[in-house]
Amino acid sequence: MTRSRLLDKLDRSSLTVIAGPCMFESKALAREVLEFMKAECATLGVTYVFKSSFDKANRTSANSVRGPGLQALAGLAELRETYQVPVLTDIHSPQQAAAAAESVDILQIPAFLCEDWELLRAAAKTGRILQIKKGQYLAPERMVVIKQALESVPGCGQIVFCERGTTQGYHNLVVDFRNLDIMNTLGTPVVFDATHSVQLPGAAAGASSGKREHIPALARAAAAVGIDGLFMEVHPNPSTALSDKDTQLNPQEARAVLKQVVAIDRIRRQLPLAAMVNT
Repeated sequence: MTRSRLLDKLDRSSLTVIAGPCMFESKALAREVLEFMKAECATLGVTYVFKSSFDKANRTSANSVRGPGLQALAGLAELRETYQVPVLTDIHSPQQAAAAAESVDILQIPAFLCEDWELLRAAAKTGRILQIKKGQYLAPERMVVIKQALESVPGCGQIVFCERGTTQGYHNLVVDFRNLDIMNTLGTPVVFDATHSVQLPGAAAGASSGKREHIPALARAAAAVGIDGLFMEVHPNPSTALSDKDTQLNPQEARAVLKQVVAIDRIRRQLPLAAMVNT
């Protein structure tokens, strides 16, 4: 029996914030971030979704820490029930879909797996909200094919697309903000992943590095273009994080970014495009 839903769908009429530590390192660390972000989002009047990964299968190095595995799902479920906060986690194989769906509200498909049709079908069968990260190699128009494939599965839940940058040469990602515009025409909510978009894949001697200092500017730009959700990875001490230490924000940095994005998002929603052009 699938757990009751805390979130049936992302509400496109207001901003949703998806934030938490990249990896589920411990319940204590996850709880610290969740409590902080939940309070900040409540103050700003936006919906909050906690995120954390139980398995980091797509690592730059085969020797990187992958996380606690399926056993962490119990911890995610406990946080979800204790704090009554929707939870997102990513899955990497069809076999993980049903188990993860018992513990969370949103299943995320990693960018490199966004065209893994067996994985997509298994995720769709759970009926949970599905957040699909657009592959770093993929044109935004290609996402309509993924949408059609998911919608062909009976019982598929809401589909959400997530932008996380596009490969530009070696060891670099760039954000083409036209992607947000294009995906906004496909009938799905669109989320901007502000932290993974500043990654430098494989640039740190076999591991990924990143340019954390660019996160605020990219997040502000995305909010101005138009997004339904902001995705950020937040860690109490990023330098000690077991994954993505160069692109996670500390809580104070996350608060500053969040305030800016919410302010821009509200202006955009209140002022129609025609009014902006004619002003």
